[in-house]
Amino acid sequence: MTLPPKIDTEIQHHLDALRRCALCPRMQGPVVVGRPAASRIILIGQAPGDKEPKFGRPFAWTAGKTLFKWFEAVLGWSEDKTRDRVYFAAVCRCFPGKKPQGGDRVPDEAEIANCARWLEREFALLQPRLVLPVGKLAITQLLGERPLVETVGRSFEAVCYGQAIDVVPLPHPSGASPWHRMEPGKTLLQKALTLLADHPAVKSAGNNL
Repeated sequence: MTLPPKIDTEIQHHLDALRRCALCPRMQGPVVVGRPAASRIILIGQAPGDKEPKFGRPFAWTAGKTLFKWFEAVLGWSEDKTRDRVYFAAVCRCFPGKKPQGGDRVPDEAEIANCARWLEREFALLQPRLVLPVGKLAITQLLGERPLVETVGRSFEAVCYGQAIDVVPLPHPSGASPWHRMEPGKTLLQKALTLLADHPAVKSAGNNL
């Protein structure tokens, strides 16, 4: 199935509307969005960190460097090519702020529900074949709460917002988490990246751009 001819314009209009969102008073703007990639692959992060609003793109700091190294090592895609070939979304699109005791605040249920309307629209526009939830919060939204050792390294079939999708979960590439750098996470990450590389949507994206 091919995407509609006017999809680029529709995605741009969607992103313009998303940038104007101000539904969550505790969230710290500006809204962070990715490129208007007309892709059948959606990557879903948790929420921007404090650096992403300054740079104006998702995964713009240390976690992003690690994430793009994964893609380049397995697919041969640079960061620039990955951003063109994968649509970058998130559970929440604004920086949630810091916790009093330090670290980034996890978005609450109301904030997640508010932002879900944007993800639902993206699923309707892009009709994804492959979804890559990155980190526990994103994985939970698609597959329910379960340990990383039971999700990373596996492919799942799911229905999300009316779309039948394949889900290949990835651990969060944060430097604060050692999970993906030690066993069994290291091996499971490699299995997940192999599944990603072998997926038809990835092969099609690499051939078309």
